[in-house]
Amino acid sequence: MTNPVLDRYGPRCENCVLVVAPIAVPCARSAPRDAVDQPRGLAGVSRARAPWLVSRVALLAVVLGLPVGTLAQSGSPGGWLIPDWNKAPVTDATRKAAPRRSLTGMWGPAAGPGAGTQASGVQLKPNNGRPENQLPYTPYGLELYRSHKALEGADAVLPAQDNDPRNRCEPLGMPRYNHYNVRLTQIFQDEYKVVILYHYDNRWRVIWTDGRQLPKVVDGGVEIAGEILEPRYFGYSVGRWVDDFTFEVQTVGTMPEDRVWLDSTGRPVSDQVRVTERFQRVDYDTLVWSETIEDPKVYTKPWETLRLPMRLHDPRTDIQEYYCSPLEQENYNKLFGNTAGGK
Repeated sequence: MTNPVLDRYGPRCENCVLVVAPIAVPCARSAPRDAVDQPRGLAGVSRARAPWLVSRVALLAVVLGLPVGTLAQSGSPGGWLIPDWNKAPVTDATRKAAPRRSLTGMWGPAAGPGAGTQASGVQLKPNNGRPENQLPYTPYGLELYRSHKALEGADAVLPAQDNDPRNRCEPLGMPRYNHYNVRLTQIFQDEYKVVILYHYDNRWRVIWTDGRQLPKVVDGGVEIAGEILEPRYFGYSVGRWVDDFTFEVQTVGTMPEDRVWLDSTGRPVSDQVRVTERFQRVDYDTLVWSETIEDPKVYTKPWETLRLPMRLHDPRTDIQEYYCSPLEQENYNKLFGNTAGGK
């Protein structure tokens, strides 16, 4: 019995072997953008640089020649549910009203996991060299972009030249967490705050809703009650309900430009950025997550980076761990990239 997935990607594998204990199967060096999972390092590597990793259940479906969704819909033995990326679209007949002032739930890109990958740059402005996707850099911003050596995008370099902080397992920072392999994202809330748990690195982020004011951005961090506090990877976020179904978030006080990037193609972002997000609960099953950045140090005007429809998932779904491991990153570089020789 032939399998279109292995037939298509297996021949490109050469000597590469993907190990998903306790089974090993051939894999492709370069996964498709809509692959089920695209971690980096041997436990998490970029789409363009690493073996295609799949879950055991997805692997079983491949071996049996079944659609991945066949097993996803029924869950795995023992009640451990895996993400169901094949849910039927919401229609007028199935649409349910959204709850008032609630974002709580487990959300994933409505178009599937590939929609949140953003390997070619932020969703609305991929770094593909097209004129309509050129960014409004300041002279300093353009200089900064040219100093970044990324493995993705129109100006991608060889691994030996790469200087992406992510490839040293540094935290992505804000807003890059919104632009790096967005998969299942858990949102919790209470009367004081909204908390977002990102799949990548299992990082959580707090957005305060108790009426506190956004801090003032100053050199070296932010000013709160006359005291200068240091910048943070996720910055300082406050949110408010614009109406019963639209939640707006403002974030400032992020890390400086020598510590974080905007996306995987090396676009820059500075510690002067203000990130504005909107979460619009369209109906019970649909949430639209949008983002605009304003960074006068790097860009001449604000611009929109993200407008990602998200679909509600079963709250019992088990999420695989997805970490950047320095040891596994080192092993990946030894296996797939000669950092000294530029290969």
